[in-house]
Amino acid sequence: MPCCTPFSFELYPPRSVASAQALHDTIDRLAAAGPDFLSVTYGAGGSTGGRSLEVLRYIRAHTRVEPLAHLTCVGNTYAGAARLIREFLDAGILSFLALRGDPPAGHDESEPFLGDLESSAQLVQLIDRVQAERAPYEESPVPGNPGAVRVAPRRRVSIAVAAFPNGHPRSAYSSQHVDALLAKQAAGATLAITQLFFHSDHYLAFVERARRAGVTIPILPGIMPITSPARLNRVLQLTGEELPGELSIALEVEPTVEGRRQIGVEWAAELARAVVAGGAPGVHLYAFNQHETVLDVLAQAGILTESCLSPATK
Repeated sequence: MPCCTPFSFELYPPRSVASAQALHDTIDRLAAAGPDFLSVTYGAGGSTGGRSLEVLRYIRAHTRVEPLAHLTCVGNTYAGAARLIREFLDAGILSFLALRGDPPAGHDESEPFLGDLESSAQLVQLIDRVQAERAPYEESPVPGNPGAVRVAPRRRVSIAVAAFPNGHPRSAYSSQHVDALLAKQAAGATLAITQLFFHSDHYLAFVERARRAGVTIPILPGIMPITSPARLNRVLQLTGEELPGELSIALEVEPTVEGRRQIGVEWAAELARAVVAGGAPGVHLYAFNQHETVLDVLAQAGILTESCLSPATK
C-alpha cells in the first residue's frame, strides 16, 4: 500500500435547513482528513442546484479542500447550463464532474423538457467554452500597496467525467463505455471517476481495456460502503450491477445495525486495498453525508494513517 494514497469524498446537498448544520460538521471532519477534493451532487432539473452551490461555497470558505461541482445534462439547456457554470465560476469553483444524468422516474430520454445537451462530452466542451469566454487573467491585490494588483494567468478548470467498469446499462455494444470515455477525454476531460463496482478485478480489467484503447487520463475508482440490505438493493436498482452474493448474504444474516456497518466497512476497505495495490491513482468514497463510515474505511484500508496527515490536518 503506497504511503499517502490520495482520496476524496462525494456529498449531496442537504434536503432541509435543519440538516445543513449537520452537513457542515461532516464537511469539517472530512476536510480535516486531507482529501484531494469534496464533490457535491446536483439534482436533475436543478432541484438542488442552489443548495449544491451553498455547500460548495461553504467548502471553499471554511476548508482548504478543493470543492468539485456536479453538473448534469438532463434537465439543462445549453443556455441554462452556461448560466449555472458562470455562477459556479463566479463563486471560485474550478473543478467539475460532467454527467449525462438519468431522466426522472416515469420519463423518457426523448422528452423535450429534459434538455438539449445530448452527452456529457458536450457538457465538458461547454464548461471549457464558458471559462474561455472569461478574462484570460486574474488579478489579486498586492498587500501594502493600495490600488496595486498582481496579474497572473487564470487557472484552467478541471473536469471529471464518469466511467463504467462493467459497461453502461444503456450501452448498445460491449465496448461503448470505453468509446464514450475516449470521447469525453477528447472533449477535454482531465479525470474519470468510476461508478460503483463490487470486485477489484472489474475495475482493474476496465482500466487495462481503457488504456489499450487510448485513454490516458487518471481513472479513479468510486467505492461505496454498503451497510444494509436496503442500501444494496437500492444501489443494484440504480446501477444494474450484478448481485454480490457474498456481501448480500453477510448483510442479510447479520442481526445488528453495527454489525452490518462493520461488514460494509470491511468490504469497502478490502476493495480499496486491492485497487490501490493494482495501480489505482487513489480512491473516491461515497460518504452519504456521514463521516464516520468512510473514515473507518480509509483507516482499515491503511490509507488514512498518522504519517500521511499533513501538519495542517493533525
